[in-house]
Amino acid sequence: MRIQSFSFGSIRIDGVTYDHDVVIADGTVAKRSKKASKQLREVYGHTPLSAAESIPWKCKRLVIGTGAHGSLPVTPEVQREAARRGVELFVMPTVEAIDELAQGSKDTNAILHVTC
Repeated sequence: MRIQSFSFGSIRIDGVTYDHDVVIADGTVAKRSKKASKQLREVYGHTPLSAAESIPWKCKRLVIGTGAHGSLPVTPEVQREAARRGVELFVMPTVEAIDELAQGSKDTNAILHVTC
């Protein structure tokens, strides 16, 4: 899987441009479903990434891209769940997350926020 470009509001992966957050797991790309986290929007000022979402935990490493400006909040429950499962968690702005993914580490999944 190759991430070819990223700019505020879009990401291009293997020739396909996505204008929404993506979940990368087992070599596939899917739209992130934020519905389970929407109830926390008022608390965080933004819909956060919460443990209530479908997170691709079946990996050794999970890279979370927090957006162009690093503004996506990640709830403490996500961090605790990663530790409980023994998943190494990387939380960083999406540009840095893309660089981390380019390292080609095996058994790595990702959630990439494409705005803010």
